[in-house]
Amino acid sequence: MALYESKTELWDLDINVIQPEGKGPDPATDGNSGTKPFRDAFERYIQPCLAELLGSSLFIFVGCLSVIENTEGTGRLQPALAHGLALGIVIAVLGEISGGHFNPAVSVSVFLIGGLNIILLVPYILAQMCGGMIGAGLAKVISPSMNYAKVSGAAFITVQADTQIVPATVAEVIMTLFLTMVVCMGAVNGRTRSLLAPLCIGLTVTADILAGGAVSGACMNPARAFGPAVVANYWSYHWIYWVGPMSGALLTASFIRLLLGDEKTRVLLM
Repeated sequence: MALYESKTELWDLDINVIQPEGKGPDPATDGNSGTKPFRDAFERYIQPCLAELLGSSLFIFVGCLSVIENTEGTGRLQPALAHGLALGIVIAVLGEISGGHFNPAVSVSVFLIGGLNIILLVPYILAQMCGGMIGAGLAKVISPSMNYAKVSGAAFITVQADTQIVPATVAEVIMTLFLTMVVCMGAVNGRTRSLLAPLCIGLTVTADILAGGAVSGACMNPARAFGPAVVANYWSYHWIYWVGPMSGALLTASFIRLLLGDEKTRVLLM
């Protein structure tokens, strides 16, 4: 007990006893450390971006590896479960730091309903894209070259002809609408958010991949498409995986604004 008492007494000391006036960088006169503004800025802006970078890297690494090492006979089940479980886990672990987006489409939809500071929108997207490249690069490093080449490094290769463009794009819009609606209503909106949001989001990704994987590959995440495309240098029909998810995010924000209004949403990151 004496240990805790001594620590309390230390923090109760006048700051000028520890750091005399005129010594060190900007001595505080109100009892607060002069580094507090920098610490607050780091926690508010840098830490969330680092969390998005780390979470995106881990999620996309697992997702790419599940496609590269997909065993015969499992079809889309193995990638669907791997993506859904990995996303749910990283959201549960890192969500309290950044909100657990790990997807540019999610960040756009959350921003549009008032759940993300505009200052963080572009840094989030850049962190997610960098995370995509890191995750895809790590998957390439540990994968046998034959397996890696067979699936083009887990880049999205489902669309092979112009006749598939419209179905694939529409599928991406609808599946991303489903995903971002679950995120915004389950994790951001003050009236409906739930502790089960990470599980629900992971299950939504799994369901979307099982349902639409044969149509478009069920990306729903531009960072998940961008990372493997850069590492494997595969860009065929890559634009679909930006246009579709971003359109779905815009639709989600529109529906939520119409149904609930501004006053019914809650800011997740201030």
